[in-house]
Amino acid sequence: MSVSYPKGVKPKTQGDIVKTSKKSAHAKISSGNRGMSFESAINETNAYYIEKDIAVVTKRPTPINVVSVDYSKGAIITKAYFETQSTTDYNGVYKGRYLDFEAKSTISKTSFPLSNIAPQQIEHLKRVNRHGGITFFLFELATLREVYLVPSDFVITYYETRPRSSIPFKDIREKGIKIEEGYAPRFDYLKAVEEVYLK
Repeated sequence: MSVSYPKGVKPKTQGDIVKTSKKSAHAKISSGNRGMSFESAINETNAYYIEKDIAVVTKRPTPINVVSVDYSKGAIITKAYFETQSTTDYNGVYKGRYLDFEAKSTISKTSFPLSNIAPQQIEHLKRVNRHGGITFFLFELATLREVYLVPSDFVITYYETRPRSSIPFKDIREKGIKIEEGYAPRFDYLKAVEEVYLK
């Protein structure tokens, strides 16, 4: 049986469909949502840890400054803005040790820009280190589909001495532990915590 298409309309082949879906996938990775996607993966991992009673790690909410409220409809916020995060993304407890870390994603192919780290985050991590907490960064090299746990000591030193304005990927690979993506959990970063801090 033959199918007639309107003049000028070509039927889509399987190859066309594959090309389209690849473009869509690439658009998602390269859009501003890439950081949110990495954050979602970490949130899924943390939910797995909590469900299996392995650890309790949660994301800190971003503080909101409320400007105005409409009380005529039951206290509805009508105007507000996000404040600058004064600490890090995540904190929790694993095997009796306090964890505090920041998750960062970059689409750069060569290095991670230090401008993506806020000074107050560095100060917060230094304070936690002084009190014996475990602190680190999770870096997603989005274009290369690689994730590394890097101890905060290295990042803090690099941030404060500024040999360059960005951390080369070769240093992230050398100083960090690679975390392979899995199904459950998505990024089992606690294996790297064991290797670096709890041996």
